[in-house]
Amino acid sequence: MLTRKQHELVCFINDRLAETGVSPSFEEMKDALDLKSKSGVHRLISALEERNFIRRLPNRARALEVLRMPERPESATGQMAAKSGPKVAASADTVSAPNTASATPASPDRIAANDVVEIPLHGRIAAGVPIEAFEGSSMLAVPAALLGTGEHYALEVSGDSMVEAGILDGDYALIRRTEIARDGEIVVALIEDSEATLKYFRREGAMVRLDPANRAYDPQRYAPAQVRVQGKLSGILRRYD
Repeated sequence: MLTRKQHELVCFINDRLAETGVSPSFEEMKDALDLKSKSGVHRLISALEERNFIRRLPNRARALEVLRMPERPESATGQMAAKSGPKVAASADTVSAPNTASATPASPDRIAANDVVEIPLHGRIAAGVPIEAFEGSSMLAVPAALLGTGEHYALEVSGDSMVEAGILDGDYALIRRTEIARDGEIVVALIEDSEATLKYFRREGAMVRLDPANRAYDPQRYAPAQVRVQGKLSGILRRYD
């Protein structure tokens, strides 16, 4: 069952596609649903994807496809129609049209542009000797294309132990929250509930091994009870001065 906002969003996207052939922009979706930021739109889209109402099209930045429509009460239809406003022409800041019998197909070259969302920035994380990862109140604007489903946060990388994986000092690691990891994945590992580090996660017999991506550093080995996975690497954001 969808929440009211989820229901409104999938209906609004489908209505706009029927009218114009392209999805509304993240900004238009934010305004239509009376949300404070586009990060709220991103969370709603992720929830709809997890419930198989929409999906992200592969190899196309932020392109979405409506897979099915929920049952629509007449009151919801009228409410969203009032918010949708006049028809708009296709623009760069859009997501692609759906391609199912329940929604109007669009041209395959309709793609979204550079929408951004804001995610929490939770301080610095070591890519070397573990340091404390602390909670902060600031937000980081991130291209939506770098994020998949789920809840995300960002950490600023400190150190050089992951350079051979392309993760440099000063980069922003984009992390999807999870407590589960498979061997070979890059994770945020919380050690003894006090220090956090960014490393490859591996199991070695009865131990957990955290591997760097720099030959100058040695692997770190811990008992499973000493390590808690706090998330998996989803992407890297780098700024150039």
